Amino acid sequence: MKILVTVKEVETVEDEFEIEGIAIADRYLGADLNEWDDYAVEEAVQLKEAGIADEVVTVTIGPGDCEQTIRQALAKGADRAIRVWDDALEGSSLLDVGVKTELLSAVVEDEEPDLVLTGVQSDDDSFGATGVSLADAVGYEWAAVVNHLEHDLEDGVASVRRELEGGVEELTDVTLPAVLTIQTGINEPRYASLRGIRQAQRKELDVQDLAALGVDEGAVDSALELTAMYEPESESDVTIWEGGTEETAGKLAALLREKGVAL
Repeated sequence: MKILVTVKEVETVEDEFEIEGIAIADRYLGADLNEWDDYAVEEAVQLKEAGIADEVVTVTIGPGDCEQTIRQALAKGADRAIRVWDDALEGSSLLDVGVKTELLSAVVEDEEPDLVLTGVQSDDDSFGATGVSLADAVGYEWAAVVNHLEHDLEDGVASVRRELEGGVEELTDVTLPAVLTIQTGINEPRYASLRGIRQAQRKELDVQDLAALGVDEGAVDSALELTAMYEPESESDVTIWEGGTEETAGKLAALLREKGVAL
């Protein structure tokens, strides 16, 4: 059984930062593995350790700068990685779901995995739609926002528990091949060991461009363009009083009366 996991490098931002043009200034940015993808990787590696999966492969859409970050997944137990990038993608300020689906579906068709795990969303664009869109494109069954997966996968069926709105959970069975979008909290992602980090440097990281995937350049023209970035203005200020209960209670009562709140 082969599991394909989509992983992404996302930018991390310091508490204090400055915006230059349509981007946060580079000096305030770091990089890390997307949080939701970390849980997806852990779920795949656990399935391999349980003897259910034979191979765990990760796929990333991103330039060469992201390779050290995505090798975190290899250090945690993935067997090999695929990085998709092409000069035609360089000018895109924001890749939309359609472009990501086009590229990832080409990888799925080539790899023919039994199970695809994606994070529910990413920390940067937060679309939350790529996994389901991918399933539709490749004709796989799917389940979104999965917070529990039975690891036996008996008879080619994934028994999952998924979050719905309003605190409701759904128990359902999904026939493989399938795409599952993984929610945080489904497991406890492991730290990469020193041995795993050293081994990750020797594991295969295959770089594929549009030609290798058989994707036409016209199919990766993003419908989205980043036009502005700004910090939203705060609609209200927080008032903090220091001191004991008796001292601050009177100040709070006075503020509530001022705001028209009945006491």
